[in-house]
Formats: sequence, C-alpha cells, structure tokens
Amino acid sequence: MRLDDFNAASATDAVKLLRPCLDIPRWIDEIVRARPFGSLSALTSFAAAAAPDLSEDELDGALAHHPRIGERPAGESTEAGLSRQEQSGLDGAGDTADRIAAGNRAYEEKFGRVFLIRAAGRSAEDILANLQERLGHTREEELPVVAGQLREIALLRLKGTVTP
Repeated sequence: MRLDDFNAASATDAVKLLRPCLDIPRWIDEIVRARPFGSLSALTSFAAAAAPDLSEDELDGALAHHPRIGERPAGESTEAGLSRQEQSGLDGAGDTADRIAAGNRAYEEKFGRVFLIRAAGRSAEDILANLQERLGHTREEELPVVAGQLREIALLRLKGTVTP
C-alpha cells in the first residue's frame, strides 16, 4: 500500500495493515492516531518509538503469531507468509538447524515462550550464536531483547507493506 493510501485509509483498514507487522493493539493504535505521515521515514521513525516499554502480556500476545525459528509456519495468513520469507535463510541449514531446534526447546523451557529473533538477513550460524547467548540471560535481561526483536521485525514488515 502506498503511504498516501495508508494515510487516507479508514482506521479499520489501517489496523488490518499494521496487525501483521506487530500485533500489539497499543502500538497499532498509536500509529493509526498519528496519521498522516509526511514520509515513509516519518512513519517508520514513529513506529520504532511507539508504545515504549511493552508489557510482558503484550509481548506474549505478539509472540503467539510467530513460529519457532527454523520451523515452517503453516497456513495462509499474512503473518505465516511473512515468517516464511523472513526465515528463508535457514533452508538447508543441516546440523545447525538441529542445534537451533534443540536451543528452541531449551529456550522455551527456560523462558516459557518461543525464541524470537529477526531472522531476515541473518545466517543460521548467527541465529544459533544469538540463541546460545540469550540462553544465558535472566528473564529480566531477556524481556527487553524480545521487545527489541519484535520491533525490528515490525519495522521490516512495515517497510515491506507501505511504500512511498
């Protein structure tokens, strides 16, 4: 969707466009209310700063739409399609993929949620290294990392969804 169309869209349509980027109602509402944006840069800058200090409940709600890293998301939803694109760098990762799967299980056991990382542009080895490092975090250390990864994913998706 072009930026002009996003700015002119009904609130309902703007929400539908933003939800696959980051399904946190407070983030979506702030962006929808702030329209119109003069440039794509203004939109993405605003989106990067919207809804600071995401709560643990908001993070868990947003994570419900993200598959385990390395697993192919099922379904035809916008979120599933985006996840397949973002994780395409993991195709054929072999032994590294097996180690990521084991790390996913350890992460879920420790933190009670899926491991989330912006996979786009990262190699399987980089993802594995990040996963192993983050397994050393405490719950309190990990929450802002998860929020940061969600924002990175949201901005990539937003840039791919709204064009100048």
